[in-house]
Amino acid sequence: MEGRAAPEEFEVAIAGAIAAPEAFGASFDVVPSTEKLELGSGLEGDPAIAFRRTLGMFATGVTVLTTRRGESVHGMTANAFMSVSLRPPLVLVSIDRRARMADLLHEGTRFGVNVLEAGQADLSDHFAGRAEEGTPEPQFELVHDTPLVEGALAHLVARVSRSYWGGDHSLFLGQVEFARYGDGRPLLFHGGRYERLVGDPRVFSLLAPDLLEPILALGVEREYASGEALMRVGEPGCELMLVVEGTVRVERPGFSRAIGPGELIGEIEVLDPSGGRIADIHAEGPVRCLVVSRDDLLTALERNPRASIALIEVLAARFRETA
Repeated sequence: MEGRAAPEEFEVAIAGAIAAPEAFGASFDVVPSTEKLELGSGLEGDPAIAFRRTLGMFATGVTVLTTRRGESVHGMTANAFMSVSLRPPLVLVSIDRRARMADLLHEGTRFGVNVLEAGQADLSDHFAGRAEEGTPEPQFELVHDTPLVEGALAHLVARVSRSYWGGDHSLFLGQVEFARYGDGRPLLFHGGRYERLVGDPRVFSLLAPDLLEPILALGVEREYASGEALMRVGEPGCELMLVVEGTVRVERPGFSRAIGPGELIGEIEVLDPSGGRIADIHAEGPVRCLVVSRDDLLTALERNPRASIALIEVLAARFRETA
């Protein structure tokens, strides 16, 4: 089947731009021809559906794109969003050409990118046209004359600098003019349904005291000077620690928290030491900890089947949170 010419409204070449290295090829000015999609073993039926389901295996965040036309706010749910460049700050969104948003965006138009938080699946459904009756209307604030969804995990305001043909979608390249983020966990989308990261790192600390104490009894005390690292990202997670005295700070991208006496650290990693630590932890002032090695931990669980069963129950409840 012959390909169609790209619509005139979509620029392909960037006037005055430095030519791309030859290895990257030239921007196409003729729409590629449509070829038959080969399906792997076990896939059959409509190739477009198989392609969509294959892409659904890629877990993404969920955003709501927003813009303003006159006094009206327009929004749509989209997970086809990506960062492009840091200098200059550029992002790209892909929008179905049948969507109203594709008609509203053009070069010079500002749009908002609202990264949804784990508890905002209702907002995603609202802007996807699946809002349930009684769902509260979203609230907005204006930044750079662009509506942003209140309560979102992160916000961007971008101005469309270029638009491109993308088959049945339109691609809009935006130069970012405003950015901010807050604390929280992102809403995820995978395999046609919403998912979320489990934010509660507690596992052993949810055990009853009579089950946890025999485990801690196998620990040895260790002292750390102010600023000294207790754990670093990527290190094997082969120890469980109880903070006895002092304060430590847990840090990873977008998260920082102080932990004091009586709290456990390394609860998840000690169950899977091959995965490595997921945060940096440093002492804030002198710190004293009780350290239980993974080998001693396994010994304690073997001695007390009740503790093992309780641990499985905790992990099963955690699994249900994401199901």
